[in-house]
Formats: sequence, C-alpha cells, structure tokens
Amino acid sequence: MDMAVNFSQGALLSPHLHNVCAEATDAIYTRQEDVRFWLEQGVDSSMFKALPTDTEQALPRCGQAGDRGAPCVCRYGLSLAWYPCMLKYCHSRDRPAPYKCGIRSCQKSYSFTFLVPRRQLCPWEEDS
Repeated sequence: MDMAVNFSQGALLSPHLHNVCAEATDAIYTRQEDVRFWLEQGVDSSMFKALPTDTEQALPRCGQAGDRGAPCVCRYGLSLAWYPCMLKYCHSRDRPAPYKCGIRSCQKSYSFTFLVPRRQLCPWEEDS
C-alpha cells in the first residue's frame, strides 16, 4: 500500500469506511491501482497522498524494531483460502466426453507493505 487516504473524506469512497476503519483515523492506506480506479470514477485527487517509498529501506520492519513508539515498515498478509474460480470437469468410463461435475476452488494471497508512525500500529507483526 503506497497511498494514504484522508479519513475525513472517506465516505466519498465508501459509506462503510467510517465504521470499518473507526479506530484507524490517522492511518488509512490503499494501493496506487485503487486510487487510479477512484480517480476515473471522479473522486477528487486531494483526498489521496503518496507515501514516501525511499524510506522503506532505511526503516526496519516492525517485527524487528526495538522501540514500540518508533516508525517502521509494517507488512500484512491476507489469504483467501477458497473461492470458486472455474468449473470442474470429470471423466467417466460410462461417458465418452468430460462432463461438468462441480466447481474448482482456488487460493489468492495478498501482501501489503506500508509505513506506520509507531510500531504499536502494526500489532500483527510482533517480534519475529
């Protein structure tokens, strides 16, 4: 995630943002490709701010940062273990051609990296 979102204008993106992100009023992030989509939909560009990328090399990962109040690079992984992605075809001796017999499932994983002003804002990446 390489863009910050202005929380006070978040309702323009989704009416659910204030409820879902209520505890993260100073730290809401998104990806550049999502920002492009919203800009194409007519959302004002002033609600987004690019995050610095060159400091990622200088800052430690949050799991390795000593001071809990120090800025660090936070990583969050999300895995969708199952979602339907295509039809499943089966073969049988009784049928000459394959036939539809279900839905094949797939897995999708995402890895998000973003800067946080305090290590405390990255609780899922404790000492590792």
